[in-house]
Amino acid sequence: MSNYSIKDLEHLSGIKAHTIRIWEQRYSFINPSRTDTNIRYYDDQDLRLILNVALLKDNGYKISKIADMSVKDMQESVLKITEKNLKYPDQIHALVLSMVDLDEDRFEKIMSTNILKIGFEKTMINIVYPFLSKIGVLWQTGAINPAQEHFISNLVRQKLIVAIDGQFVSIHEKSKKYVLYLPEGELHELSLLFSDFLIKSRQNRTIYLGQSLPLHDLEEVYNIHKPDYLLTVLTSTPGPAEVQGYVDTIAEKFKDSTVLLTGYQVVGQDLEVPDNMVIFNRLEELIEFVEENSMEYV
Repeated sequence: MSNYSIKDLEHLSGIKAHTIRIWEQRYSFINPSRTDTNIRYYDDQDLRLILNVALLKDNGYKISKIADMSVKDMQESVLKITEKNLKYPDQIHALVLSMVDLDEDRFEKIMSTNILKIGFEKTMINIVYPFLSKIGVLWQTGAINPAQEHFISNLVRQKLIVAIDGQFVSIHEKSKKYVLYLPEGELHELSLLFSDFLIKSRQNRTIYLGQSLPLHDLEEVYNIHKPDYLLTVLTSTPGPAEVQGYVDTIAEKFKDSTVLLTGYQVVGQDLEVPDNMVIFNRLEELIEFVEENSMEYV
């Protein structure tokens, strides 16, 4: 069981901490525990409750009515909403609940429903990515435990691999070639996998090298394939002190290609960007870049 601060609840549910405190006093449907130093903390059951309350409130239920509902009635109402409602925040709330409960069946139902209605790419961009961003911050601060994060990340990874495997890509002889990899020590693969999906879906060639690739191995692949682009995601490695050196090294070693970068260690950082390098701050920027550079061949 995880413990959450009131700020964690605010970030996951979108309900202000001040409002949660008022509800505690006025309706008594949530009762936090306290540490020996009298600091509030909440458990998984409290988080489930707040997520359900947030979803119901966003769909027109009055807080006074929600406070009178049993836990079972609340859960049933939430399930009805998420099954028929495609509002993205509601679907994100539902995914958070599936993570907290380690509920694979619920995750599968949410994903399959949305993929059927809006397609895989839109489901990833509008629901899964915002959800992963939300839990990523909380994982880094210790608000959710590694088991919960690994559980949901592996389910998303499975979906991505199936989607990539199911793609039919018509490759033109002049289609651009991308090499995708993560640097040695980097294991956060979801963004790289989705980039592979996006690039392939726009009729490009990809050579996917995956996690934690030593630089000398990347050089060997590069010399064989001579790609137009190299793409990598720097989430945790290299760290802030080493990232500029790494950026300069790969720009120099692969100067005949354009190097595409994104990830926590480069987005919004004060880096000197070499001429043959592009940094994407948002997923949409990568999509625009790929489409602009694929257009003449499709």
